[in-house]
Amino acid sequence: MPKKLQAKHLAVTFALWSALFMLVLWLLANIGIYVTAAEMMSQWHMFFDLTFTGLITGMIESAIVSYLLVLMFVWTYNLVGEKI
Repeated sequence: MPKKLQAKHLAVTFALWSALFMLVLWLLANIGIYVTAAEMMSQWHMFFDLTFTGLITGMIESAIVSYLLVLMFVWTYNLVGEKI
């Protein structure tokens, strides 16, 4: 039987990493590097743009989405692991 993963710990970790990635992308875009990537990110994420408010709302959005997706994935993984 596979080891059971701790869903909340993994979800929080992924949420923090996604928010950190948004911050790094925002910083690089504001100094002129990866501007195209930041423009694409603003098209994919409803609240992200190159303003400070856009950074904060984008980080919150990415953290919430990442948290929920990883939580659902790990819950499913653990459920399937119990059945095997």
